[in-house]
Amino acid sequence: MGVFGTLYSLVLRWSAHRRAPWLLGALSFAESSFFPIPPDVMLAPMSMARPGRAMRFATITTLASVLGGMLGYGIGYLALEMVLPVIVDVGYVDAYETARSWFATWGFWVVLVAGFSPIPYKVFTIAGGAMAIAWWPFVLASLIGRGARFYLVAGLLAWGGPRLEPWLRRYIERIGWVTVMLLIMVVGLLSL
Repeated sequence: MGVFGTLYSLVLRWSAHRRAPWLLGALSFAESSFFPIPPDVMLAPMSMARPGRAMRFATITTLASVLGGMLGYGIGYLALEMVLPVIVDVGYVDAYETARSWFATWGFWVVLVAGFSPIPYKVFTIAGGAMAIAWWPFVLASLIGRGARFYLVAGLLAWGGPRLEPWLRRYIERIGWVTVMLLIMVVGLLSL
């Protein structure tokens, strides 16, 4: 079993835990402000294993993610000087500068697109706070963007349900490496 197969098995075990919704909420909150792993890694297997609860899981993920985004906004607004060295150390400085530039041009729409896309959302929450963009449009765009993404993931995997699991297990290594390559390309494009 490869790297992604091992991780997939681990996440499947976590998603079956009785406290999995709490872990999902905590992961969603943390990812929106400081943690590097997206909540989709738990949302997807939880939705696939328990299709009847997929929309509940998407709601937990969306609300916790938006709350985490509010924390990210607060970090950018109140403590940017303290976190800027961390942004530099983890290699997000180019993405942060790109986010600032995009905010100056597109504002609300940047948050909405960042909330839906695989671009690190935390970069945009911190940049939004640092630039003091309007609070309520920020929250609304976060709800729409994050909600659209997480309900789409949960809905598709609930629709596929347990019959999708063998296919996913068979192709998880390929999917994982393609995802890594796409993320590298996105980071490369953001740093131009």
